[in-house]
Amino acid sequence: MFSNIYKNKTVLVTGHTGFKGSWLTAWLLKLGAKVIGFSKGLPTNPSMFSEIGLEKHIKHIIADIRDLKKLTQVIADEKPDFVFHLAAQAIVSTSYTDPGDTMTTNVVGTMNVLEALRKHTEACVAVMITSDKCYDNVEWIWGYRETDHLGGKDVYSGSKGAAELVIKSYFHSFFQNDHPVKLAIGRAGNVIGGGDWAQDRIVVDCMRAWSEKRIVEIRSPQATRPWQHVLEPLSGYLALGSAVAQKKELHGEAFNFGPRAEQNHTVVELLHDLAKHWGFDNVDKAYKITADIPFHEAGLLKLNCDKALFYIKWESNLFYPETIHLVSDWYAAYYRKYGDMYSLTLDQISEYEQFGVERSRAWSESSN
Repeated sequence: MFSNIYKNKTVLVTGHTGFKGSWLTAWLLKLGAKVIGFSKGLPTNPSMFSEIGLEKHIKHIIADIRDLKKLTQVIADEKPDFVFHLAAQAIVSTSYTDPGDTMTTNVVGTMNVLEALRKHTEACVAVMITSDKCYDNVEWIWGYRETDHLGGKDVYSGSKGAAELVIKSYFHSFFQNDHPVKLAIGRAGNVIGGGDWAQDRIVVDCMRAWSEKRIVEIRSPQATRPWQHVLEPLSGYLALGSAVAQKKELHGEAFNFGPRAEQNHTVVELLHDLAKHWGFDNVDKAYKITADIPFHEAGLLKLNCDKALFYIKWESNLFYPETIHLVSDWYAAYYRKYGDMYSLTLDQISEYEQFGVERSRAWSESSN
């Protein structure tokens, strides 16, 4: 997998206690990496990080990404071969209630990672993760490309666009020529998967309600989303880290990682399929519609992933039914206490890898 490049390597993951960070950390451990985690704490209760017991498998550092001195010291001491920067304030609704925290975490935090790496003297590959919200959404129906305008009319989008500008300015100012640190940017949208307990997430609301034998309430049944499993963009980030380490021409480049167009389904379709996997005999009893708010289809922000396919041979790995299966099985095991959640998580990663092998995904090969 990934040219075996992560085996026995030291990898720093910022935001390792988050939903995506926990899945990435588990996958890196499975790949044989020594993982250093840097995060200010647990973002939710419960949290995937705690429920699968990741702390005992890694070096777990509790610190704020805005603490430049601490971050610089950790990078200097640990000398990571790879850095995956995921630490962020990732909830849109929170950006409205606490815009200052959102801006400083997402913008200053990103700058601090780059500043610490600027002073670093050892070879390292850094994958800087932002978001599809970094694009200036002008309400068109086709996918955004990496060359499209950045921006954002809301605080969260603005923080991601600003982080991208910080990365670009640092790259051109400090990471050219013979600097030992090589970097790239990964952009992806919302993801679903077992172990997510963040607020304002439809899958999370369903699993909580059904585990308590409650009916989940939905307000926008016809809203359409690209339901992408969390392992999809993570395979892209890992493939990108591997590619940048081996191909100097990718240094400083940004890449989109998104699902196929056929992954788009309405909220009702998603709930119907999740409910069947959960075990409802009559799926109509799984949810009730409390409103029917029209959804403006053109507002759906899509990504064009042709660049990732062309340069690093990455493409989406799962089909929609497989995504539903993985999500449902993880939560069912958790709420019904079927077994060890760390083992189950690794088993799901293995299943995802096996799909990659069967479908000849480039990252599933041991060497290029």
